[in-house]
Amino acid sequence: MFLDEFAGDLANADDGAAAEVGVDRAEKLYGRIFNDYGDDSVAQLGGVHLACENVSNLLTKVLERGRLAAYLEQSTRYIPYTDRSGGVWRYHVPSELDGHPLRAAYVEALDATFETYAKWIDPLRVYFEKKYPKQPGDSDAVYRSATRAKALDTLRGLLPAATQSNVGIYASGQAYEALILRMRAHALAEVRDYADLMLTELRKVIPAFLTRVDQPERGGTWTSYLAGARARTIEIAERLTAGTEPDRRSEVTLTDFDPDGEVKVVAAALYTATDLPDDQLLAMARAMSAADRAAVLSAYVGNRTNRRHKPGRAFERTSYRFDILTDYGAFRDLQRHRLMTIDWQALTTRHGHIRPEAVIDAGAGADWDAAMARSAELFDQLTEGGFRDA
Repeated sequence: MFLDEFAGDLANADDGAAAEVGVDRAEKLYGRIFNDYGDDSVAQLGGVHLACENVSNLLTKVLERGRLAAYLEQSTRYIPYTDRSGGVWRYHVPSELDGHPLRAAYVEALDATFETYAKWIDPLRVYFEKKYPKQPGDSDAVYRSATRAKALDTLRGLLPAATQSNVGIYASGQAYEALILRMRAHALAEVRDYADLMLTELRKVIPAFLTRVDQPERGGTWTSYLAGARARTIEIAERLTAGTEPDRRSEVTLTDFDPDGEVKVVAAALYTATDLPDDQLLAMARAMSAADRAAVLSAYVGNRTNRRHKPGRAFERTSYRFDILTDYGAFRDLQRHRLMTIDWQALTTRHGHIRPEAVIDAGAGADWDAAMARSAELFDQLTEGGFRDA
């Protein structure tokens, strides 16, 4: 669109002024189509790389919630969180606690947790060196890196959700608009404040795609809708579930599945290879023998030689729903698989904690449990003080 309308003007421009006129006309065209006519497809045309630095783990999950974007997050598996810029550990202190007595308790608890984390990195590395001796074919550099990574991976369960990280995002204007509006409706000040920082930077590159964000009748009502719906849902959930304690559960529970899933997948596999309507194929799949269904699925899957050879969309015709009780580290790994329809509850210490066997074997069990106890005590204090989301 930009090229068709303005490439000629730019190519014939003798100076920067003419080029600026062309860019100005392009921005006005984008703005008119996107803002006046509401054609969101236009906002899918512009993509931007954005670096988000020093954001809490809680904020990273907000940033990475959208499906139509690409993310790269700093790893806690391979990078030690032991640096102390200005003598301060890498964690976020919520502005909600400014001027409140609980701020001191918060800082004290997190400082102690980071000190425990840093204290056990080398002992855990030595433990893994003894457990997995260096083989003749291993280079020194690779072996040191592998044992250090095992130590960091084991200890990252100590890192609190306030730990700061860096996230790279590549997304379209449409995806950024939806993200910023969600962030502005969030309960945490860190999330809302970061939305404004992102908007400032994005407007330097794709201003026309973000004009609706600040318009009261557009972005304003959208943000109010999101915040209001969330508040009303929390209110009714508290009223209807008051006094109910969670039942004991396994860490992974299959809560729902489609009994006709196999039939639907077989029909969907045949759909693109025939000219028959969907409901007719469903009836045929139901009438098939088990051997015929297996033959269809085998043909559709093909001769896969590695996990990157993915079958087609027929397997999206059915679904399984799992309820997973896990620590934050495992959750972060699962959450990155954005093609799933995933949702999660607020963090809590009510379900206890996980203690890796390597921590016990290396002699760090007592320190690990003490750190978890501090976290639970701080969580209770924050909840009682009205800072549940912090």
